[in-house]
Amino acid sequence: MEIKERKLKSVFEINLYPHTDDRGFFMRTYNNEIFNEVGLSFNWVQENHSKTINRGTIRGLHFQFPPYSETKLVRCIQGAILDVFVDLRKDSSTFGKWDMVELSEANLKMVFIPRGFAHGFCTLTENAHVLYKVDNYYSKENERGIIWDDSELKIVWPVKNPVLSDKDLKNLTFKQFKEQIKAI
Repeated sequence: MEIKERKLKSVFEINLYPHTDDRGFFMRTYNNEIFNEVGLSFNWVQENHSKTINRGTIRGLHFQFPPYSETKLVRCIQGAILDVFVDLRKDSSTFGKWDMVELSEANLKMVFIPRGFAHGFCTLTENAHVLYKVDNYYSKENERGIIWDDSELKIVWPVKNPVLSDKDLKNLTFKQFKEQIKAI
């Protein structure tokens, strides 16, 4: 397991290395000691599994208000996704900046996203399965989102007309987020 920081502070890309033989592979996807060595000690309280049927679906960009903010450890176990995260942290030098990483069953990468980020992904294949651990419980009343095609953020998505949920069609613009919420 290799853990390296991305361009946005406190976001980490994690490369997994399976042990393979003629039966398949065995792979450790989480090791508390290794995570502790790089200062990523968390109490994961919930694990979620998302299945998205259609290629070109965007889920997000979701976040929760404190004290319900979530740290996420995200992995795609079937298919492929483009995972996107936007820094919404108060006083962060990268506030309003975004980054992305492709996660797939083939590349065996995970991404660690700390509290204070909006998070979403676009499916690059049909039948994409995503697993993610969180360090806080879901709170419907404290969840919000930022619109996927925000003109200020200018996220470079791989689709022009994604499949979206009704909820995600009503997400805030980044300008509305800054005016109404300010930061996380």
